[in-house]
Amino acid sequence: MTSSQRRYRSVLILAGTSFLLVLFPPLTLTSNNFAQGNSQDSLTPFQLEIYKQQRRLSAPEIDERRDAVSRLGSLHNPAASRAALVALADVAPIVRATAVVAVLSLPAAESAAALIPLLSDKDEFVRGEAAYALGKTRSPSAVAPLIERLVQDKKHGVRGAAAVALGEIGDEAAVVSLAQILRPELNTASNAKQQQKKKKSKENVLVLRAAAHSLGQIGSRAGLPALLAALQDDKSEDDIRREAALALGMIGDPAALPALNALSSASDPYLSGAAYEASRKISNRQMSRP
Repeated sequence: MTSSQRRYRSVLILAGTSFLLVLFPPLTLTSNNFAQGNSQDSLTPFQLEIYKQQRRLSAPEIDERRDAVSRLGSLHNPAASRAALVALADVAPIVRATAVVAVLSLPAAESAAALIPLLSDKDEFVRGEAAYALGKTRSPSAVAPLIERLVQDKKHGVRGAAAVALGEIGDEAAVVSLAQILRPELNTASNAKQQQKKKKSKENVLVLRAAAHSLGQIGSRAGLPALLAALQDDKSEDDIRREAALALGMIGDPAALPALNALSSASDPYLSGAAYEASRKISNRQMSRP
C-alpha cells in the first residue's frame, strides 16, 4: 500500500467515525450504552439499523463486512451511504467493490470524489465497478479520470466500464477519446505511435461496442466520422456495426442517412434492422421539425 493510499484510507476511516457524531450528537454510542438500553430507546429504527451495520464493518469475516456494506447501500439514504464510506478502503477487494455501489446515495459530487481514487485500485474488478458507479453519479468531475482508464488501463473490462460510464455522464469532452478507441486510424498524426500500438493488438469487441453506444448517448456530431467508419467497415464484427448504426440514430444527423440506407439489404438481418430503425428515427426527427 502506497503512502497516498494509506492517507486516503485514514481519511475514510476518520469520515466514518465522524459520521456517528454527526448522526447521533446527543448520544455516546458504545456497547455499554446499548447494554443499558437507554441509548437504544433514543434511536429511531432507521438510525439503529445504520449503527448496527456500521459496527459490522469492523468484523474480521469478509462476508460479514460485505453484507453490512450491502445492507447500508440498500437503505438508499445519504446517511447510510456516508456510513459505508470507510468500506472503500477495506482490505478485501470484494468489500471495496460492494462499497462503490453503497455510497451512491450521497450527493453526486461527494460520491464521485470518494469513488475516483478507486479507479487506480490494484484490483481489476474494483476498478471496473468504480467506473460503472461513477457513470451513475453523472458527475463531470469523473470525466477526466474515466478517460484515463479508457485509454490507459490494460484490462478490457475496466476500459469497457469506463466507456459505458462516459456515455452515461454524457459530457462532450469524452467524444474524442471514445472516437479514437472506436476508429484509431482516424487519429491525428500526433497520435501515430498510439495508432501503431493499436494495430498490433486488436481492440476488444465489447470495448468497441461500448465506445460506439456512448458516442450515441453523448449525441455530438463530432462522433459521426468514427461511427460512420465503423458502420461501413464490412470487415468489422456485425455487433460493432449494429451498435454504430443505433448510435447514429441517437445522434440524429441526416448526414448519416446514405450510409444507413445502403445497409437495407445487408446479409445480417440484425444489422439491416438496426440501420432501418436508425434511419427511421432520423427521418421522423426531420419531419417533426418546423
